[in-house]
Amino acid sequence: MEFRYIGDVKVSEVGLGTWQFSDSWGVTSYDLAKSIIERALDVGVNFFDTAAVYGMGMSERFLGQALKELGERENVFIATKIPGEFLSRHDVFKATKRSMERLGSYIDLMQVHWPPCWDNIPTCEYMRALEELVHIGAIRMIGLSDFPPELIESAWSCLSTEDIVSIQVKYNLVERDAEKEIIPYAEAYDLSVLAWSPLAKGALSGKYRPENLPEFSDVREGSAVFHPENFRQVYEIVKLLEEIGVKYGKKPSQVALKWLLMASEKVIVIPGAKSPEQVEENAGASGWTMSLDDWMKLEEESGKIRITRVLW
Repeated sequence: MEFRYIGDVKVSEVGLGTWQFSDSWGVTSYDLAKSIIERALDVGVNFFDTAAVYGMGMSERFLGQALKELGERENVFIATKIPGEFLSRHDVFKATKRSMERLGSYIDLMQVHWPPCWDNIPTCEYMRALEELVHIGAIRMIGLSDFPPELIESAWSCLSTEDIVSIQVKYNLVERDAEKEIIPYAEAYDLSVLAWSPLAKGALSGKYRPENLPEFSDVREGSAVFHPENFRQVYEIVKLLEEIGVKYGKKPSQVALKWLLMASEKVIVIPGAKSPEQVEENAGASGWTMSLDDWMKLEEESGKIRITRVLW
């Protein structure tokens, strides 16, 4: 496993997203969740990303309990998030306290999950509350999720002693809008980019075909990348990932994640995993190199894709 930095802390460049520890995504067995976390640790993953809303606290509870039982809390970096609706000063403190209780520890990186779009909470109110939490030792660092550069600037201006160290955004080979503004901004201001949905909800894993899309009851079914009109384009990239993967003895998912890691040294990927085997597969994106020619093939072909979100 190779490593990158969040703030001054070295973390695995392939982390583990734990949104799947929820009723919606199907990992509701603690024993299964623990086995996934244990395998992640075995293959060198030391960065775990969760959120209060994942499974209504289930993800944080599972992660905290597993790390405690495995005796690994002090060797890992935990990131969690406060929902955009819980950003009044009082709610920031209360939400952080509850996350700490579920995790059973302090929090390495507390992120604002999304801006308070509907609640009209002043930016400085929640950013100063987070800064106070750093001062008292409840959290170590502050990050933002799904903020555009203008709001990152606004949030940063509210801080007096601390810095924003990371921005979490959707970024994958077929959804590359983050490259337009956010990644250049992150590179200019030394922010880590935590790429969520780095496999486009599994669309780039090689598991799906145009004739074998997710079932209607699957939470992926409503995703734009899986609409037949869009997936026909996505599948052309999947075939290219398979072709390139053969050259390196790698699976499509590993090639797709490697492409992101090569795109910018600030990127850290946080794919989820629903089995120990999947987390091991994801970790296999680290520790090898793809040729420039192969990287460019994916760059050029994926650049032609247009994921349409208005499909009616």
